[in-house]
Amino acid sequence: MEHGENNITIIDENGNEQLCEVLFTFDSEEFGKSYVLYYPIGAEDDDEEEIEIHASSFNPDEADGEGDLTPIETDAEWDMIEEMLETFLSEQDDEQE
Repeated sequence: MEHGENNITIIDENGNEQLCEVLFTFDSEEFGKSYVLYYPIGAEDDDEEEIEIHASSFNPDEADGEGDLTPIETDAEWDMIEEMLETFLSEQDDEQE
């Protein structure tokens, strides 16, 4: 089975591989990093209303395009990511109306 452009595999804190769908990626000149927002595949099938969205920073690796995901460490980065997410979600809502 091939993974599409929008899927990534992450290793959770228990060492398990989890296939996630990428919501969107963006670059921040302010922090000099790229960021990816993603959620576990299958989460949208749950009865829960709220999908838990995860975010990581990454440095795209020129060789294979994979890059290593690294945790977000500062509140300033989280604030910026939340703003980007809110903008992204509001644009999605506009398209669906």
